[in-house]
Amino acid sequence: MPWKNQGGGPWGSGPKGPWGNGPQPVGPRPPDLEDLLRRGQDRLQQIMPGGYFSGVGITLILLIIIALWLLSGFFRVQSEEQGVVLRFGKHVRTVDPGLNYHLPYPIETVLLPKALRVSTISIGMTLIDDPARRGRSIRDVPEESLMLTGDENIVDVDFTVLWRIKPNGVGNFLFNIQNPEGTVKAVAESAMREVIGRSNIQPILTGARTQNETNVQDLMQKTLDSYGAGIQIAQVQMQKVDPPAQVIDAFRDVQAARANLEQLQNEAQTYANKIVPDARGRAAQIVQAAEGYKEQAVAEAKGQSSRFLKVYEEYKKAPDVTRERIYLETMERVLGGSEKLIYDGSSSGQGVVPYLPLNELTPKQRPATTGQQSSGATR
Repeated sequence: MPWKNQGGGPWGSGPKGPWGNGPQPVGPRPPDLEDLLRRGQDRLQQIMPGGYFSGVGITLILLIIIALWLLSGFFRVQSEEQGVVLRFGKHVRTVDPGLNYHLPYPIETVLLPKALRVSTISIGMTLIDDPARRGRSIRDVPEESLMLTGDENIVDVDFTVLWRIKPNGVGNFLFNIQNPEGTVKAVAESAMREVIGRSNIQPILTGARTQNETNVQDLMQKTLDSYGAGIQIAQVQMQKVDPPAQVIDAFRDVQAARANLEQLQNEAQTYANKIVPDARGRAAQIVQAAEGYKEQAVAEAKGQSSRFLKVYEEYKKAPDVTRERIYLETMERVLGGSEKLIYDGSSSGQGVVPYLPLNELTPKQRPATTGQQSSGATR
């Protein structure tokens, strides 16, 4: 063959091969595996002079196998984990993070769930990769977020649930539920729909968010405890609570109108608070004036009745004199300020006699003199 002349094998002697120079060795050569195995066999033969299948050799091999089997029971539990030790498939104990030991397989096995980690589940939204932004963006999931309120409105609710495994519920978490995350998500959506279905849309959108979060958390915990899930709900956070996108503009107009209504109501209440006390004060003043007039009228009536009774007493004593005096006083009061003509009652017209107006003959005093007299009288 052509390469026999090259010597050293089919690729020639030295570093050359059939196509020229071959790869040059660089650095130290790796140890020869066959040489290592041969040295190990020689040492075992020195330890076991009788060979591998002698009594001492078999015993030593069995001891080594047993030692390795026993050492296989050591395991490490990480900081977020808890070790669940199973003996022939039955849960016997739970161990904390660190180096621990269990009986080797198949007697005991260990499961390492993330029992100390707080997990997060989002309902109504999901994170998707966005190559344009070189990151992740949020996408709405309407089939999860659209819910019916108690007053037959539709609201779009996105919320997040924080949950963890109960400290003493790792066994229930592993063996009572098959899909923990799916179970928590289904329970969360059901609880939120129930709470929203019992409320009106206005409190949901304004001031009842914290109360709704607490109600959902309590309802979820009660449901999961009834399942024996071994899960503890740490917190429920409502991320977005809005009307559906199709009607959000109209809803904002309604909100603005409601705000204007409240403003007008406040202004009217302010005006009423100003006017009503004034009206009540005037009403009280009128009532007091009426009470005063009433007291005055009653007092005058009592005075007149008392005067009448006194006159009547005098009348009983002297009827003729009292009657004449009453007549004269009455005529004086009636005719005192009128023009008078005296008629003697005869049939001839000559019986009319004019009277002398003495009051007109009396000289009238001047106002200045009257003022001076008044000043003098005052002095």
